[in-house]
Amino acid sequence: MMDYVPASQSDREYMLKEIGVSSIDDLLSCIPAGIVRPKLDVPEGISEFDAAYQLKMLAHKNKRVDHYKCFLGAGAYDHCIPSVVPALASRSEFYTAYTPYQPEASQGTLQAVFEYQSMICELTGLDAANASLYEGGSACAEAALMIAGSGRGKTDLILAGTMHPWYRDTVKTYVKHLGLNVIDVPHRNGVIDAADAASAITDKTAGLIIQSPNFYGCIEENLAEIVQAVHQAGGLVAMSCNPLSLSVLKSPGEYGVDIAVGDGQPLGVDLQYGGPYFGFLACTNNLLRKMPGRIVGMTKDSQGRRTFVLTLQAREQHIRREKATSNICTNQALIALRGNIFLSWAGKEGFYEMGRQNVQRAHYAAREAANIDGVTVSFDKPFFNEFCLNFESVKASAVLDKMMADGIFGGVPLSRFDALNDKMMVVCVTEKRSKDEIDSWIMSLKKAVRN
Repeated sequence: MMDYVPASQSDREYMLKEIGVSSIDDLLSCIPAGIVRPKLDVPEGISEFDAAYQLKMLAHKNKRVDHYKCFLGAGAYDHCIPSVVPALASRSEFYTAYTPYQPEASQGTLQAVFEYQSMICELTGLDAANASLYEGGSACAEAALMIAGSGRGKTDLILAGTMHPWYRDTVKTYVKHLGLNVIDVPHRNGVIDAADAASAITDKTAGLIIQSPNFYGCIEENLAEIVQAVHQAGGLVAMSCNPLSLSVLKSPGEYGVDIAVGDGQPLGVDLQYGGPYFGFLACTNNLLRKMPGRIVGMTKDSQGRRTFVLTLQAREQHIRREKATSNICTNQALIALRGNIFLSWAGKEGFYEMGRQNVQRAHYAAREAANIDGVTVSFDKPFFNEFCLNFESVKASAVLDKMMADGIFGGVPLSRFDALNDKMMVVCVTEKRSKDEIDSWIMSLKKAVRN
C-alpha cells in the first residue's frame, strides 16, 4: 500500500518555486508550530484485527433494541423492517450513486425518487413532494421558511406547543434572523385548543405549524377549525405527522393543510442511534416553486420514451445562490429509497393493517397501565401508537431504570425535554410488540411503581 499523492515530488518543487518558497515548512511558517504539527495524546497504531476486537468490545456495552423489549418513542420508533428493504437499498446501483445531474446515466435513481415523491403525495393528500430532506426537524424548519417566503410582509409564525420540543427548537434556530415573531401556543389537556389558536391569529400571521399525532401522542382534534382560522387570516398551515399514522387517519390534504412534513423513519428505516433518517415534505401546487430541495419530474426523451429528470432547478442554491428558496442542495435519497421499498412491499392493505395493529396494541397497553395504582394516562384524548403516563409519587426516570433492569425499554421520560416534568413519560407500542411483551411491560411497570 502507498499513500495517495496527487502530485509528484517534482510537481511540488515546481509549485513551491513558483510561489517563492523552498519547502512546505517555509510555506506554513506563519502558522504556529503547535497548530501545524500538534502533539496528539493518542496511543500507537494497532493491527486491523486488534482494532476490530476493541470496537466489538465497545459495541457490546450498548443496550440494543433487539436485546430489550422496546417501548421507546418521541420521534424514533422500533418497527418491523422486511429483509427486502436492506437487500434492495444496499445494491451498488443505489448505494454508490451520486447526484443525478446527468439523467441519461441516472434513470434508475431518478425513477426511484419519482416513485418516492408519488407515494408521499398519496400519503399526504397533497399535490407535490420533494426528493426528501434531512429528517423531521429540518423538514419543519423548511416548512417555516416556505411560510415566511409566502407571507408578503406578515411577521408572525405560530408554533403549536404540542410539537416535538426539538422540532420547535430547530424551527426557531432557522428563523432567528428572518425577522419573524415566533408565538408558542400552549396545550390544554394534550392538544391545542381552537380558541387559544384563534387568539394568537392576527392579520400579521404568516402561518402556523402543528403536529398530529403530536409529541404527547394525542391526535389534534381541533385541527380543521384551526386550519380554517389561519386561512381566513391569509396565512398558511404546515402539519408535521407520523407517516405511518396516515394509514388509518385523515391525511393533511383532507384537513386543507398547505404543507405536510414529517420524519420518514417509521417507513423501513432502522433506529441506528438517531439517524440518518429522511424528512418528507409535500405541498399544494401553488407553493410548488417555494418548495425546497430536489424535485424529480417525468417527461419524454427525443424518441418519445418515458424519462425522469431533475426539474425546476432554478429554485435551487447551485443556480440561484443566495436567492434560492433554501440552502438545502441535496437530499437523503438512499434513506428515502428504503421508505420507497417499504411502502411498495407493504401495499395499501398491508400498510393499513400495520397502522391498525399499532392502534390496537397501544390502546391495550394504555388500558392496562391505567389499572395500576399510582399510574394514570395523562390525557383523555384519541391517540395513534403513543400515549403519556403520569406517576403519582415516583419519578419517571426511576421507574424506567427499574424496568431496564427487567430487560425493557419502558418509555421516554419527559424530563429529558423539560426538567420540571419529571413524573411523566411517553410510551410507544408498535406492531412489533406482542401481547406477551406488552403484558411483561405491564408487570414490570407495576413492580417498578410499587417498589
